[in-house]
Amino acid sequence: MPGDSVKVAVRVRPFNQREKNANSKCIISMSGKSTTITNPANGETKTFGFDHSYWSHDGFNENEDGVYEQTSNQYADQRKVFGDLGQGVLDNAWQGYNAALFAYGQTGSGKSYSMIGYGPNKGIVPITCGELFKAIGKNDEDKKQLQVTFSMLEIYNEQVRDLLSKQTQRGGLKVRQHPKMGFYVDGLKQVAVRNYGQIEHLMDQGTVNRTTASTNMNATSSRSHMVITIRFKQVFINEIGESTTKTSEINLVDLAGSERADSTGATGDRLKEGSAINQSLSTLGNVISALADLAMGKKKVLVPYRDSVLTKLLQSALGGNSRTIMIAALSPAAINYDETLGTLRYADRAKKIQNKAVINESPTDRLIRELKEENARLLAQISKAGGGLATGKSEALERLLEENERQMRDTQLSWEQKLEEAKQEWEKSHMMIPQSDTEWNKYPYIENINEDPQLSGVIKHCLHPGQYVIGKAGNKGVTIELRGLGIQGQHAVVCNTDERLTIKPAIQAAKILVNGAFITEETQLKHCDRIVLGSSSLFLYVGFPSHRRTPDNLDKYDYNFFQTELAEVSGLSEGMLMSPRDGGSLSYDTSAALRVFQEYIDLLPKIEEANAMSQEMKKGVKFEPEVKNLASHDSIGRDLEKSVIVKVTNEDTKQVWIWPKPKFINRKFLIEDLYMKWSEGDSIDIGQSQDPFWDPPEDIFLGSCHIWLQSLAYCMAVDEQLEMHSYHGKEEAMIQAKIMPCDSKGRLLSDEALVLDPSDLLGKRLDFVIIVDHCMGVKWVRENSKRGVYCGFHFYECQDLIRSKTVHSSNNPKFNFRKHFTIEKVAPDFLNYVQTHAIVLELWGTQCSSAVSTSPKKLDVEQEADIDALKFQLEQQLDEFESLKASSVKLKKENFKLRQHVDKLKGALQLAKSRPRSAPDKREGKDNSRDPIIHRVAAIHEVGGGSQESLKSVSSDTGVTLRHSTNSPLNGGSLDVEIAKGLKVFFRDVRGAQKKLQSLRDLGSSAQLNSDNGSLKEAFQSQQTLIKETEEKLSTCVVALKETMTTVIKRKRQEAGE
Repeated sequence: MPGDSVKVAVRVRPFNQREKNANSKCIISMSGKSTTITNPANGETKTFGFDHSYWSHDGFNENEDGVYEQTSNQYADQRKVFGDLGQGVLDNAWQGYNAALFAYGQTGSGKSYSMIGYGPNKGIVPITCGELFKAIGKNDEDKKQLQVTFSMLEIYNEQVRDLLSKQTQRGGLKVRQHPKMGFYVDGLKQVAVRNYGQIEHLMDQGTVNRTTASTNMNATSSRSHMVITIRFKQVFINEIGESTTKTSEINLVDLAGSERADSTGATGDRLKEGSAINQSLSTLGNVISALADLAMGKKKVLVPYRDSVLTKLLQSALGGNSRTIMIAALSPAAINYDETLGTLRYADRAKKIQNKAVINESPTDRLIRELKEENARLLAQISKAGGGLATGKSEALERLLEENERQMRDTQLSWEQKLEEAKQEWEKSHMMIPQSDTEWNKYPYIENINEDPQLSGVIKHCLHPGQYVIGKAGNKGVTIELRGLGIQGQHAVVCNTDERLTIKPAIQAAKILVNGAFITEETQLKHCDRIVLGSSSLFLYVGFPSHRRTPDNLDKYDYNFFQTELAEVSGLSEGMLMSPRDGGSLSYDTSAALRVFQEYIDLLPKIEEANAMSQEMKKGVKFEPEVKNLASHDSIGRDLEKSVIVKVTNEDTKQVWIWPKPKFINRKFLIEDLYMKWSEGDSIDIGQSQDPFWDPPEDIFLGSCHIWLQSLAYCMAVDEQLEMHSYHGKEEAMIQAKIMPCDSKGRLLSDEALVLDPSDLLGKRLDFVIIVDHCMGVKWVRENSKRGVYCGFHFYECQDLIRSKTVHSSNNPKFNFRKHFTIEKVAPDFLNYVQTHAIVLELWGTQCSSAVSTSPKKLDVEQEADIDALKFQLEQQLDEFESLKASSVKLKKENFKLRQHVDKLKGALQLAKSRPRSAPDKREGKDNSRDPIIHRVAAIHEVGGGSQESLKSVSSDTGVTLRHSTNSPLNGGSLDVEIAKGLKVFFRDVRGAQKKLQSLRDLGSSAQLNSDNGSLKEAFQSQQTLIKETEEKLSTCVVALKETMTTVIKRKRQEAGE
């Protein structure tokens, strides 16, 4: 490896099944050592240069043995990656250099595949170990002894766990510092191995322990780091019996998912950087940045190795005595653009790091002598100080003494003795593992499913005929022990009788899902059914041999399949987004839809875990995923992108918070910290300000509606009763709103002010008022009477929210909001705004800061009297409702008569159309005799004897101001006069009917009570709906006639201009 710079390689994986079904686009391209990423939003590209760029996205086939074979020269298989990277690690080890290889990337990007491999496609770690022992096997030198030891650990929540030990130490193993060795893990098991088979066994054992810990401590692989250390010693013995040792330490590191290190996750959150779970990866980024700054010549840079366990152990690999390789795993999908770009930038910084590697070679006798001398010095310090030495310092000296003595014993112990000890321990543990491979082919069983494919299928439970109780470890009668979140003492009962296997909850509180659906009674399982126990224990059921198929294709039932199924059952794909799991087409932009869907299903297990921890710690807080639709706030009505949010509810106080996804993830890390302390018996009595389950009260968006402003361009009034819809499209309330043209003093204008051409407003003053009278049926207040609501909106260039007063304790609040707007001179921009935009009227909920008791209380005498008064009021409202119902029937009859009148007028118009005209207008070749609308205008003119005043009188009923030319050549007959009279009567009657309906609607609104009134309230709502429909039908008639008259007038003005 030339030089001491960190060698960096990147590798792009194939699409996963979800991305294939969604027809995802690849955003990564490679040419030689260069890697280019394309922004799917705007097509911009960024190119990075690395030591190696591996294309593993396509260009391969899978043979009968499951091995991926190259079909394109561009494709890089596992052997190619090992040849470039793993072989370099081996070469360095033989030379006596320390070596390190670590994989970085987001969850699911292919880190574990490159490091460990999958099935027959072995990764760098097993190939490196295999090749090392091949070379050792070729050693035939008597005076050269080759020794290999193996250790495997996991770092989670800043705690170190030995994966080769079944015993767990509370708080994890301690990381200590030796003056010469640097940082080391105290008590970590280092197993001497003689062949690759033993390493395979140890890796399998470590994987089982890691999987069990992942379930028990809720530490999925994406949040934990795995470090495999291979210590390779070459002992050379000279002719006089003296020995020299050349030592190499190889660290192979599979890092946690990089998205967990997103520092922006806590943006806007009052609790920041408080989680130990995220600390190691965040610190690793800081270390790499600091080392890159040093390499670029920056002075006085502090490298924060001591800030995390991971960076302490990797100090030699980063900027120290090691030759280091980093492989960055990339996702090719457009939905992961931000994470992939972050990974490329991270790798680009890492390649600037300069290490100082030296060959680790020293005489063995000298090493023993130095250890003895140091021990003597430490003993002298301890005895000289006596009782005067501080307790902490004394303990540190004693630990150093113990470590030196351990190293002396290790050095003096012969290699054959070490191998014999390892062999005895291996045989002991091997005998404890039941040889039950044949049982899987005889009986049904369940196997675990994990986010990391390497950890799926590791734990299996064979189900012989009989009954099994699944529950928490340590409980009496439990036959299959689990320790995951949400697992009850006795959780589920499984019965295997007569080739029929069933599962049922052991207690009512036990959460069991089969194929994504909750079950509450005994359910028969079928081959390949998916089972979820508690919040995060996932199992695939493999049925009786007679029920299995060939091939079964069990691999498709992976972690992503489970989570996608849960999202579908929760309703995400119904009307909101189409699920890409089944290859369906998406309703809008594929990449945007897939991104939201991906975020949603990624969040589901985290929310389940947070709910389970809240329940176990009795916090009373519930988390629910929601999809935020930005179209709810858009004044143009565009179908904007959606995003995932989390609704947080304190079920005791009824307080609600809305957290964006990054904030929830940050809080969940803090909740896990708290949960681990609680599970270990520590006190979790913390102040409210440090409680990750709590936030100060905030206003909550309830719903919105759009009031289009186009009518304002014609100086027409808007009077609407609108539904307020939440992000999910559910009705949250009804609101009464008006936009009314007015004069400078706020007096409303009559219909005569209507403008036929919006451009007539240019340069003129425009006054109008926006009125929000009241709101009805607010669900937010029904749930908790202590809450309040207010409404608000943004208008034109006003950046601040224009809002009403806050009304408390009423689910039918009266805002009585009125706002006068004045546009001194209407500009083209404003005119375009009102013709294309809407006012987005938003409803917001407020909540009390103090806790609200939700427990039922005994009613006192005054409350009982209030109830009696309410009953009397209800009886009165019932009588009023009957009166309203009778009025509605009467209005229906009047409406029917009006419809008949309109039909007669239509018939008359058709008859007039067929009548020949004696004096057609031949100007410019136009024959106005064929246009009956022109004659209607003339007839209206004759109603008033041709006077301008009479014309305005008639036109006021139509809501249109007519500008009549005295030079009009039009003539009308007596029939036209009758039609005009009829139109006048029609408008008069309709206007009267509309006013009556408005009065009825206002009366119905005021009649609603502030509390739920059962069937009476439903009847009132039905009555309101009926009245609204009637009014809309009448309004349609009026609008149609207005449009007709507007058309006449426009044509009249054109002709007058000609």
